[in-house]
Amino acid sequence: MNIDLTDTTSSQINSTLIRARRTTGSPAVGMVLTMVIVTDEGNHYDALKAANEASKEHPSRTLVVIGRPGRSARERASARLDAEVRVGGDTGIGETVLLRLHGELAGHAHSAVLPLLLPDAPVVVWWPEDAPAHPSDDPLGALAQRRITDAAAAEDPAAELARRAEVYSPGDTDLAWTRITPWRSVLAAALDQKHTPITGAEVEGEEHNPSTELLALWLGSRLGVPVTRVAAQGPGITAVRLTVEDGQICLDRPDGSLATLAVPGQPDRHVALNRRATSELLAEELRRLDPDEAYAQAVRAPREPATAGERANAGASDGSSGNGGRSRGKKAGASAKAAS
Repeated sequence: MNIDLTDTTSSQINSTLIRARRTTGSPAVGMVLTMVIVTDEGNHYDALKAANEASKEHPSRTLVVIGRPGRSARERASARLDAEVRVGGDTGIGETVLLRLHGELAGHAHSAVLPLLLPDAPVVVWWPEDAPAHPSDDPLGALAQRRITDAAAAEDPAAELARRAEVYSPGDTDLAWTRITPWRSVLAAALDQKHTPITGAEVEGEEHNPSTELLALWLGSRLGVPVTRVAAQGPGITAVRLTVEDGQICLDRPDGSLATLAVPGQPDRHVALNRRATSELLAEELRRLDPDEAYAQAVRAPREPATAGERANAGASDGSSGNGGRSRGKKAGASAKAAS
């Protein structure tokens, strides 16, 4: 059921939602959170499609905030709220409200959103692109327990990650981090099976891929070893290599779907590492709404990429220092437990 409301108010939208639920025969509210999507006319379709898919696992009230400040002085001086209420159909047991904020109201989106939040339920705000410089200080971000951004949508993903590190607040996360969850899981499992010091690491991937940078930062912060970044054609991350005493642990994914895990002394194994859709990434983020301490540590880790020469020197010094080298190299099993 779709209901269009022109020049409306938040109170009228709430009343329309109640009537729509009764009409469809589901007056009880079974939603577990409010998802606020801040986007524009050009991107709201894809964002809403991903959110609807994620809501099958996490029933929610989805509020799509579309600012339309206007071009002329007259349009910018006016204020009007238009809404489209959707209940049933593609929304499942959830609800969707598209809010189009015209004129001055576009700069005060929180005043229209606040009355529409589900009572006593967590709030998640997602910026598919054009995230604010400081998400937790944004009026909409301040309403949320979880704030989701996507550095991959920025013109300069590396600079965007650096900004996220500077303004990080508990509850912030980024889909670039969510994309590397399978990589972190496979590497942690591999390290649990190989109890040997790690003396160096190498991450290979697309040059401007923020997930490549985050994976390198995570490995460096967890293992305490230099991590070399190697540019490749992609797609995304293509390989991770960890240097150990008897060779390299290598996780190689050249085609973006099937990876090969090679561990010294063990037969090679194939691992499914498909590049996931945005809806799957959102669903993962909504499974836990507490602060992600692993992301906080990774995104704020020192950004000093090691060169190949520095990595070789570090490996040589660790290998020639006897027990001292072993004390500097992290035990793989302990690292894997900390990572998981």
